[in-house]
Amino acid sequence: MKVILLGLGSGAPETITVQARKILDTSRLIIGAPRLLSMLPPKEGVRCISAVSAGDILERLQELSGGGQGGSGQAADTGLVGQPVQAAVVFSGDSGFYSGARLLLPLLKEQGYETEILPGISSVQLFSAHLGRPWQDWRLVSAHGMDCDAVAEVMKGQPVFFLTGGCLGPSNLCAQLAEAGLGELPAAVGENLFLADEAVIRGTAGELAGRTFAPLSVLLTEPAPLMPRHTPGWPDGWFIRGRVPMTKQFVRAAILAKLAVSSREICWDVGAGTGSVSIELASAARRVYAVECMPEACELIRRNRVRHNAWNLTLAEGHAPEVLKELPAPDAVFIGGSRGELAAIADAVLLKNPSARLCIAAVTLETIQEAMSVLTAHGIEAEIIQLSVSLGKAAGSRHLLAANNPVFLVAGNCK
Repeated sequence: MKVILLGLGSGAPETITVQARKILDTSRLIIGAPRLLSMLPPKEGVRCISAVSAGDILERLQELSGGGQGGSGQAADTGLVGQPVQAAVVFSGDSGFYSGARLLLPLLKEQGYETEILPGISSVQLFSAHLGRPWQDWRLVSAHGMDCDAVAEVMKGQPVFFLTGGCLGPSNLCAQLAEAGLGELPAAVGENLFLADEAVIRGTAGELAGRTFAPLSVLLTEPAPLMPRHTPGWPDGWFIRGRVPMTKQFVRAAILAKLAVSSREICWDVGAGTGSVSIELASAARRVYAVECMPEACELIRRNRVRHNAWNLTLAEGHAPEVLKELPAPDAVFIGGSRGELAAIADAVLLKNPSARLCIAAVTLETIQEAMSVLTAHGIEAEIIQLSVSLGKAAGSRHLLAANNPVFLVAGNCK
């Protein structure tokens, strides 16, 4: 049996390609989601079977083709016994764009079926046409039946097209944006594209977050205002400081180098102070949680967050380690202040993720010893780095070096 995987666009006749029509006309079996099958005109001698998951589709094919490797090439119970059978498996949109064809194809090949894939018109193409703008510079993201961090996606400098569905519809994604401070971000939703009740709704993320949309919807957002692009160790003058202690430029650069954060990772900054380390981490990570208990420092973090467009930075206001219980597991953690709770904070971090990378700042010998003991107690080899920075300053017609207090970093699980 030959199995052809077809993309049918929206399922409406106008979005089915001529090539796909020819395959549908010559196939004796058509398998797919009930919605798509219901939109195909009935045809004598053709059997339509409802199945959605790759496993169910394969099972139906095996039942209908005699169950052998690739089938017998004949229909077992279709009323077409003794005749060659070509089966069409239909998918919405394009078979190569977040389609079920991706999971079905290797299963068919394992079972020896002859296969062919034919493209269709994707939802991104349909929405692009409706909006009258090219989609070549859009980021294409699926939030259909999977976790999706809308804030992280819109921070990459491009308009973002979200394929939605399941638990994450346009309103849920827009709510994520609004909660992060991006309520004014322009967005548009396409409902039931190229179907009788299609609609395009434009607004801001905040406005769309409160609306209900059809299950067959897509979302386009404009990019968020960008964070500064700079090597690690941003100038101290970039941050609003107030009277709260701040981790200085060269120390920050060393912290980011040791933690070596990637764009898919979650970070904690415990004892965040002004948020300078948090914000630099946010420029590299997917999501950052700044943990701080001092009201004045929390206000500075909020102001610096907005100043630097660090939309993926969340302030976790409260005392560590209690507040850490509610945070998602971190990949990397900087502990800049512990208020005597260093051991408990480290316990909370490593309980969430035993492989988390830690970097602990210390300015006293006692804190260095405590940090080493804490890591050793967890079976982690501690690495100690001393940073001694001296800055030149004018002394009359000459210049002297003025030394900053040395800072120690105690790192664990870092490469």
